[in-house]
Amino acid sequence: MSIEELKQKILKAQESGDIASLYVLEKNAEKSFDEDTLQSFYANILDLALERLTDALESHRHMDINEVQDFATLRALYEYAMEHYSSGDNSDAGALFEVLSGLTSDKEFSFALRFHFISAQANIAFDDFLFKIADMDATQKAAKFYISAFTKEAQKLLSDSQSDGSKK
Repeated sequence: MSIEELKQKILKAQESGDIASLYVLEKNAEKSFDEDTLQSFYANILDLALERLTDALESHRHMDINEVQDFATLRALYEYAMEHYSSGDNSDAGALFEVLSGLTSDKEFSFALRFHFISAQANIAFDDFLFKIADMDATQKAAKFYISAFTKEAQKLLSDSQSDGSKK
């Protein structure tokens, strides 16, 4: 596909708020665009995801992880939260993880995001989260867009946070 065709498809997806189609075009964008244009591409995905988040919160609607646009929205917001976490902005990352954990009725996603939230709130460094809390092999086998499997140390962290919460 030519760059012009790609740009037209991206524009059409942006105009219709189709985050899922933007993710489908992602590989072509990565191959075709310079770094600045690629950053704009991802910024547009995030803008659309934040609009959908605002709409969901205002309408008190849970997102359905099995619905294509909700799935793409949750993915974009998760990636945004992980960017904050990896850059050391644990407070913002934790807040985003907390919102995301309550945004869908998917119990597996919500449960996984609790580990993310607790780790960020406990100021566990991102690398420590990846190597000590997350079970990356099991996550890869599960083929989720989010870290979905955790170590025994993660379960201890969760138990400790729940007992700390009951002491308050």
